[in-house]
Amino acid sequence: MNHRHYIYICCSVLLIGCLTACHITKPYHSPVITDNNLYRDVQTTDTNTIATVHWREIYTDTLLQTLIASGIQNNLDLQVAWSRMRQAQASYSQSRQALYPSVNGDVSANYAGASNQQRTGKTVTPQLYGAELTATWEADIWGKLRSSRRASLASLLQANANARAVQTGLIASIANNYYLLTALDQQLAITQETVVNWQATVKVMKELKKADVVTGAAVVQSEASRYAAEVTIPDLKQSIRETENQLNLLLGQPPGPIDRSSMDDQHPAMLLKTGVPAQLLANRPDVQAAEYNLRYYFELTNVARTYFYPALTIAASGGYTSYLSLTGPGSWLSNLTAGLTQPIFNQGINKTRLKVAREQQQQATLDFRTAVLTAGQEVSNALYSYQTALEKGDSRRLQLQNLQLSVDYTQELVRYGFANYTEVLNAQQSLLAAQLGKINDHLQQLQAVVFLYRALGGGWQ
Repeated sequence: MNHRHYIYICCSVLLIGCLTACHITKPYHSPVITDNNLYRDVQTTDTNTIATVHWREIYTDTLLQTLIASGIQNNLDLQVAWSRMRQAQASYSQSRQALYPSVNGDVSANYAGASNQQRTGKTVTPQLYGAELTATWEADIWGKLRSSRRASLASLLQANANARAVQTGLIASIANNYYLLTALDQQLAITQETVVNWQATVKVMKELKKADVVTGAAVVQSEASRYAAEVTIPDLKQSIRETENQLNLLLGQPPGPIDRSSMDDQHPAMLLKTGVPAQLLANRPDVQAAEYNLRYYFELTNVARTYFYPALTIAASGGYTSYLSLTGPGSWLSNLTAGLTQPIFNQGINKTRLKVAREQQQQATLDFRTAVLTAGQEVSNALYSYQTALEKGDSRRLQLQNLQLSVDYTQELVRYGFANYTEVLNAQQSLLAAQLGKINDHLQQLQAVVFLYRALGGGWQ
């Protein structure tokens, strides 16, 4: 077969392969989120969402903004996530070169000799020099290399989405712990103030006992109530210290105090736009990562299909050989080889590879569905938590007003013997519980905004 016929056959094989490759590998289509009731009882066509708002507009406290910026810069988990993304980027850059031939160069020198050339009767060439270039190329007839490259791209995009998911979680954790810290500060201040009030109550009870208005039981009971409030102070201080340490860990720095504002300065965002569920795929990084994971295994399934078809490999080499030196007189050598390999029997490896790839693709589909449902659950929970905190606002305000009046009235009535000392103690205990409850209501509102912003995918844009 002459050289022209050889080229004709190779071109024919390539042409046929290009025409049939599209039937072997399948095009990928992104899944569509069609669950209109994903957020439960939230039916809207408004595509405005707080997920597209920058985090500085959600968290307006300047001290909190400083902490978040520091966390994005120094958090160790986020740095690891970006490092993994750069690793995936390097792998993708390498995969883009797979369509090109591999070229190797070789330079050799051979020295030979014999101790007694006349007795052996053989001529030994003392020196042999050679230089050679070898190129090998696999024709991507069935789309295996292109599918592998698309799989590497999906892996890169998934790593990028994972890093952005870490960032959204980091921002939420910093904000959540910051708000918790301000709530603990206020709880500590109220508890300390209550202890002071209890001390005054104990003093009043002692005076009333001297006047035979109350018994000794009233004095010891009031003192016990005072100590019951006072004993919670060390626990609150411990919680404050642990929360500060947790914040420092998020910031990538050693434990230490945290600069913060008061809880009264924290005002949650009021216009909580959720958009429509279909926007989760564009806004929420972990949902994007799940979709890229599905895309990755889809392309691996395409790769597995191509192993059932022949592979065309073309190799070429050329070099120069000389008995004197690389620059001396010698011979030029060249070689061109083409091979077509068709798998016939390989212990079921190709069938197993395809079956495993399909199962992995199905698993990735289920993981994507789980990510979407989890996102919908988190959005629904955050919205309802915020609404619940708002609903408690008026009732809590009225409760505090009446409890304060109850404390004032019972203290006056006890002085004149018209009320039992237990009424005073119960009123003061109920007032403290309501004051702490009001702080928790405010914290619940703030945390609900944090969780909703994260659930919708805010924080990375």
